[in-house]
Amino acid sequence: MKHLKSRSQDLRSLFENNITIEYVAEPLKAVSGEAEVTEVLHWMQARDFDVVGVESEDSISGYVERISLMKATSGKCSNYQRVFHPKELIAISTPLMKLLPILQQTPRLFVLDCNQVTGIITCGDLQKAPARMLLFGLVTLLEMNLLRLVRLYYPQDSWQKVLKPERLRVAQRLWQESQERNEATDLLDYLQFCDKRELVLNQPELLEQLGLKSKRFGERFLKSAEQLRNRLAHAQNLVSGSSWIDLISLAEAMETLLIRCEEIE
Repeated sequence: MKHLKSRSQDLRSLFENNITIEYVAEPLKAVSGEAEVTEVLHWMQARDFDVVGVESEDSISGYVERISLMKATSGKCSNYQRVFHPKELIAISTPLMKLLPILQQTPRLFVLDCNQVTGIITCGDLQKAPARMLLFGLVTLLEMNLLRLVRLYYPQDSWQKVLKPERLRVAQRLWQESQERNEATDLLDYLQFCDKRELVLNQPELLEQLGLKSKRFGERFLKSAEQLRNRLAHAQNLVSGSSWIDLISLAEAMETLLIRCEEIE
């Protein structure tokens, strides 16, 4: 069977050259600066908006936050308007690949299109399909490389002596079923993520080359990657039991580990 090899560089190139933040951004709803605070607050609460743009002369010149309006009793929106800070702005042409580390520093970004603020991006927009595709691509490439390392470090099926007997039986059962369907595969192709993790972490030399502090650290990290893969595969909430900062940090760490995997020949 031909063993396919994909690189993290290919994935990065795809998302840097073809998929921008335009595909995850939301239009920024706006109100007139002359609008009454109480009316705007009720409107925002009804739609569960945390932020809304403030229009002045047919363009969005700033924004107001719901939390600020909740403290107000009267007045116009323009009285509570905040000016866009340069660090809050991002060009609509920005590659999606570069969005994740930026969102680690700020809860939201306002999207610039032709020098006009037209949209908004929050961490919640990472739940959308383009961001999920990026994350799934990373974790899939990582798993493919774990399998490649198993092939490299366990010649002549020596991995079978290391894998737990019950896990080996699962792989053998799946392999046998594929043979009955006349599929050209080998037993290694039926290892699960947890099996590949166990075999890779059982090699002290690999731990060092991959920059993993210890076997226990590597196990925790790769379990987190596997859990993310499962949430992506089943269209579940990406930050269930976690946080966006943790998710973005995990994605960056996966890419770093992936690059280190690819350097091992």
